[in-house]
This record gives sequence, C-alpha cells and structure tokens, in this order.
Amino acid sequence: MGSSRFPGKPLAVIAGVPMIGHVYHRSKVSKVLSEVYIVTPDEVIADYARSIGAKVVIGRNDHPGCSDITAEAMLKIEKETEEKLDIVVMIQGDEPMVVPEMIDLAVQPFLEDESLGVVNLMAPIRSDEEHHDPNCPKVVVDRNNFAMHFSREPIPSKKKWKGKDIPRYKQVCIMPFTREYLLKFNDLEPTILEQIESIDMNRFLEHGYKVKMVLQDFETYSVDTPEDLKKVEKYLADDPLVKIYAED
Repeated sequence: MGSSRFPGKPLAVIAGVPMIGHVYHRSKVSKVLSEVYIVTPDEVIADYARSIGAKVVIGRNDHPGCSDITAEAMLKIEKETEEKLDIVVMIQGDEPMVVPEMIDLAVQPFLEDESLGVVNLMAPIRSDEEHHDPNCPKVVVDRNNFAMHFSREPIPSKKKWKGKDIPRYKQVCIMPFTREYLLKFNDLEPTILEQIESIDMNRFLEHGYKVKMVLQDFETYSVDTPEDLKKVEKYLADDPLVKIYAED
C-alpha cells in the first residue's frame, strides 16, 4: 500500500474490481496451480483478500525484494499445510491483465527440463515509449533464451543498430521457482546490480545461476502509475474473464 510511485496501488479499482482482486481471480482459473495465496504485510489488503475468499499470508515488509517475500510465504504455507511444495509461482500483484495461459507457459519448461530452477516470462516491447520507461523492466537473452541482464534502462541500445528490427523484450512478472531455487535465492547475498536495477533476478545472474526466459505474445501491461491504471482499464473494459468474476 505504501508504493512510492502509486500509493494504495494494490486496491486501486479497475473496471469495478481492486487490482489485487483481478490478479487473484485470473490466477485461480489456471489449472496448473493447486492453490493461490495473497501475500502481503498490509492488514487492509489481507482484509480485502479474506472478503473474496482468498487464502492470505501475512509477510514481513523489510525484505529486499518480492522473491524474498515469496520464500518466507512458502515456508509459512508449508508449516501450515505440513506439506513440501514442488513449484512456487510468484505472480506480482500489479499484473491485472494476467491470463491463465501465461501461467501455463511459465511452468511448462519445468516439465521439459528438470535442471531448471527458475523461469520468467518475457514479452515483446511494442513501442519506443515502453522501451524507455524506467517502470518497465527490460531483459536481454542469449540464443537459448537464458537471461543475460535485466535493466530499467533501454536495453539493447538502438544507437548503432542499422537493421530494421531490434529484439526488445520486457520481463513479465510471472516467475515459477522450484522449492530448492527459491530457498537458494533467499540465502544468496543481495547484489549490486540487483539493487541498482531494482530487479530481483539480477541476484541469480550475479551469483552465476541461470534464469530461463519464455517468450509469450499476450499483450499485457503492469500498473506502476495512475496513468498505467487508466491504460489497463481500457483493455479490461470488455475482457471476458472480468465479466465472470466481476459479477460474482
């Protein structure tokens, strides 16, 4: 609730539903998830979550990043359920346009390659404005779609590129971890690039671990500012999923 760029953002209303409600209801439609929890340090968000029937984990508010919060939540869930989890999917609460198919895509690589520990979605950057927006985390990848660097600056640079098109991708904040990797991340010392860019995944890269990226082409936008909220509201106005859970 104390977002510096958009105070009160999680409960900002979009198409009649608080933003965190959109993320929750749309994630619940995914068939690959056994359960969805809302993790928050704020009682006002927890109260809203309980009002819509969501399970809640109250986390600390002093973590370096969202992945650390997720690790704390996983351990609390395991203690409560007395079961160890296999894969935890972190879905950030400012992704109100998430669709279930995106979650399926993010989890699929684990079924094909048991060596993977963490996966992120990425999507094409569709405009120069988005490429230069510091609120939009960018990523460059190698030929096997493993991340090389995440930045809030416009990467890769277009200054010397003479070709017609340049591959420009943004990180989409749907991130599955294996249990082992999530705990590993939590144990790793926070790193310089992680703090400079304010992007968790740079911690893995700086410590020498790989982050698999999966390209998806759903047009979605996160909400970081009131202007973003207005933009997303236009997209969700006629969204078929919204019509299902908004009526409930």
